[in-house]
Amino acid sequence: MITVTAPTSNIGRQVVDRLVQLQTPLRVVVRDPHRLPHDVRNHAQIVEGSHGDPAVVAAAFDGADAVFWLVPANPRADSVRAAYVDFSRPACDVLRTGAVDRVVGISALGRGVARDAGFVTASLEMDDLIADTGAKYRALTMPSFMDNLLRQAESIKSRGVFFSPIDGDRKMPSCATRDIAAVATSLLIDDSWSGAGSVPVMGPKDLSFNDMAAIMTEVLGWPVRFQRTDGAGYKATLLANGMSNAMAQGMLDMALAKNDGLDNAEPRTPASTTPTTFRQWCRDVLQPALAS
Repeated sequence: MITVTAPTSNIGRQVVDRLVQLQTPLRVVVRDPHRLPHDVRNHAQIVEGSHGDPAVVAAAFDGADAVFWLVPANPRADSVRAAYVDFSRPACDVLRTGAVDRVVGISALGRGVARDAGFVTASLEMDDLIADTGAKYRALTMPSFMDNLLRQAESIKSRGVFFSPIDGDRKMPSCATRDIAAVATSLLIDDSWSGAGSVPVMGPKDLSFNDMAAIMTEVLGWPVRFQRTDGAGYKATLLANGMSNAMAQGMLDMALAKNDGLDNAEPRTPASTTPTTFRQWCRDVLQPALAS
């Protein structure tokens, strides 16, 4: 039995789809079961509620061989640490009982170099908390997701521009969520690994935002450019979109750390190189999203 948290999230949904295709015994933790596709509701056991709730995670982890752990977005949290570390404490209390053999979690690059890096710093502290339970643990450590650009789909479509406080010439790794889901699924169904560690998911090539704009221009067939925004303007936009001050600051701190080379500290290896190129992602994901 594999338990999947956040099964309606971008990554969680793709993990669930893969496990359903494999006919793996499956349990999902979801606040609103009606958001699950029909085939998932027919295949999986459903535990309704939040996986930050002690009673819910106790039921969800009971008898599970492996757990896919993904902290849900909480843009209104009082602090980044509360959103990641404190949210994970009830699950860790259950893991300490030995209820689950293996955990695969979604985290971030930056081990050993992250300092005041907002969401990254909190993610790494969460990893330590889970690893300290004694459960076998693999943290999937990622750079920024290609799919994050979908948040700016309207601007790309109507104005031909996307924004970030990161230097447009800073080359960094990025990865597609479908590749993250593939790596997560392979670890969840593999019972041969042990101990605690990280698995970087780096994508195939470092690109700058200016590089990405040029590729989008070629694939989409209209001019797309990148525009760097200042930190204050970036944070103001996040606040206007409903983020709490603490979470908006955490996003800004993470972006500034990436601009200083946070994601470049991890060397790319054949094992951490995933297949989806940015050009292929634009064809398969971005272009259809803009056409819909």
